[in-house]
Amino acid sequence: MMDEAEQSAETPVRASARRPSVRRARSPRPVPPEEWEGWPDENLLDLRLCDLGLRLPDSELMLRIRALRQELHRHGIRQFRPFFWLSDDWYTPDGVSGVAVPFYLAHPRLARLEYAQMLEVEGGSAEECMRILRHEAGHALDNAYGLRHRRRRQQLFGFSSQKYPEFYTPRPYSRSFVQHLEPWYAQSHPDEDFAETFAVWLTPGSPWRTRYAGWPALKKLEYVDALMSEIGDQPPRVAPGHPVDPLARLRKTLREYYDEKRQRYGVDAPNVYDRDLRRLFSDAREHRANRSAARFIRRVRKQVRVRVAQWTNAYQYTINQVIDEIAKRCRELNLRVGGSEEQTTLDFTVFVAVQTLHFLHSGSHRVWL
Repeated sequence: MMDEAEQSAETPVRASARRPSVRRARSPRPVPPEEWEGWPDENLLDLRLCDLGLRLPDSELMLRIRALRQELHRHGIRQFRPFFWLSDDWYTPDGVSGVAVPFYLAHPRLARLEYAQMLEVEGGSAEECMRILRHEAGHALDNAYGLRHRRRRQQLFGFSSQKYPEFYTPRPYSRSFVQHLEPWYAQSHPDEDFAETFAVWLTPGSPWRTRYAGWPALKKLEYVDALMSEIGDQPPRVAPGHPVDPLARLRKTLREYYDEKRQRYGVDAPNVYDRDLRRLFSDAREHRANRSAARFIRRVRKQVRVRVAQWTNAYQYTINQVIDEIAKRCRELNLRVGGSEEQTTLDFTVFVAVQTLHFLHSGSHRVWL
């Protein structure tokens, strides 16, 4: 297998979610990062993805990729070397033993733009990046060795031929699934279940035997452990495949990319109830001189958004949209803070978390797989 620097193209989150590119006349050449890294956001947003002039080997992502390969080697997986390329999101295409990595992780200026547009950077920290890489490596390894065709794998995880759902409702108390990227993501599809289980098994120092003792999920982990011992020194049985939608072929502008992404994770039909808001805040005469609920929400928005993201694993952009709708309704109802700000902050955080989860699992939200 060639190293990244030798690849012709560079390296949820899922291949089934690919969007068509916007085709335009190609510019004469990519713009080197040292030229656009000082541009304001408005100018940068008009640059096409294919013209960013990014190279994976030049980025700090290579440190994470090398760390992943070391983890694979230490776990006895010595013949499998997934390849990587830059694209517009995290994903592992079906049948390909390689992983696409989002372009915004290849340069700090693009990471700042991602945060400005989406309020978070998925995979932006070293820890989170490694979690995602381990998960995607599970998909790539599954493809490379054709593991989905093994009977025992099918018995434990289910069939890969099962259609990905447009929506799925998690079972929070189920012990049949591990928890890795998100508390319930393994429940979305058999392939995600396998990739999440592999990632837990691969994580250095993971106490999976004790953490999942007594859980049905332990059988899956023990199967992965035995399976990796069996295939670790065997070369992959399936050809590596080719990169899908490498960055150099994506003609959409950054502005178009973020318009699509915000639409995908936005709130179309928020579920905010006046009765609950009047319990949380107040429209009583004696509280008319108090701080307005909308002003209070503006002050605590960031801390609430971060806390709810930790609780729910929802995108911060989605949570921000929920908060926006709540604040808007509070202004329309002329609500005021009626109790202590400390207790109101806690109650409001819980309220936003409940509304976010209701939105995510009500069918108005498309779980992007």
